Amino acid sequence: MRMPKMTAFLTATAVFASALTLAARADEVHVLNWKGYGADEPWAIAAFEKATGNKVVNDFFNSEQEMLTKLRTNPGLYDVVMINAAFNDQAMAEKLIQPIDVSKIPNYADISPDKAGSPMLNHDGKVYGVPWVWGLTALAINEKAFETPPTSIAEMWNEAHKGRVTIRDDAVEAVQFGAIATGQNINDIKDMEAVKAKLTSLMPQIKTFWSSENDWNQMVASNQIDIGTYWSGSADRAKTHFKLPVSLVIPSEGAVAWLDAFSIPVGAKNVAGAEAFINYMIDPGFYVEWVTKVGAPVSANTKAVAALPEDAFNRRVMGDPDVGKRIQFQAPITDAQREAYLSLWQELKVNVK
Repeated sequence: MRMPKMTAFLTATAVFASALTLAARADEVHVLNWKGYGADEPWAIAAFEKATGNKVVNDFFNSEQEMLTKLRTNPGLYDVVMINAAFNDQAMAEKLIQPIDVSKIPNYADISPDKAGSPMLNHDGKVYGVPWVWGLTALAINEKAFETPPTSIAEMWNEAHKGRVTIRDDAVEAVQFGAIATGQNINDIKDMEAVKAKLTSLMPQIKTFWSSENDWNQMVASNQIDIGTYWSGSADRAKTHFKLPVSLVIPSEGAVAWLDAFSIPVGAKNVAGAEAFINYMIDPGFYVEWVTKVGAPVSANTKAVAALPEDAFNRRVMGDPDVGKRIQFQAPITDAQREAYLSLWQELKVNVK
């Protein structure tokens, strides 16, 4: 996936110019994010630090609940945090994040209107999250196990893959996946018994559960799995960066969609540096380099996606209207729902040896 030299030069120039415009005082910018998720790419950190004089200090989490716990227990430590939009309401309600002055983030103007206007990120006329990227929890396959890619979520239950299936160890995502498998709306599940029965029947197929990209990639690298739930951006990285035999499958039944956004925690010590960092992360120059070098989800910045080659996966497939019709974006859930999902998931996991 290569860009024309002039386009690459212009986008690279743009990202440095915009970052320099926002140059904050030389200081540290503490970022809380998933490990290996764009914000900690060494080349990106080096470019940002050179342009702004800010030093990036990364910290990581392995689940949204861990992210929230870190914000609660370390007030004032972080300047930027990446939050799944479905959890933004909770972070705001707990006063863990503060309103963002988007006038100080020039690239915000190019965020797609539907993402920028998400009610999950905007409250009482104030912005609490800057959309960064979106993607899917769909299926990924070990290409060695398939002559042709499957088209249905039902492939997870195929006896041919018994003991060679993996699913993320996340109660909410697992239940939502079960909802799709039973033809239900992930944000309005009417028949939890059907979901429980479907997931129960999947447990004998499971090799193990995964929590990080590294878990999934190591299993496919050692040929331990045939198929499993996976993030779209991670599948792209597995193939692009790690050269693994991985292909993403968006089932005919649909997939779980998510929107990730950057927020500024309450008590952030370097707000100007945070604004500069967020602006850099949503810039087309950074995004194209991230996709080309590593692989990434779909940018919320329309200009960033348009800067990709026309045959790029994040334009050709993820931008396909037919795909858009069958994906379901995660919405916030209540504490009671989360507890119910967790209880069900823990009960099911006991049956996996």
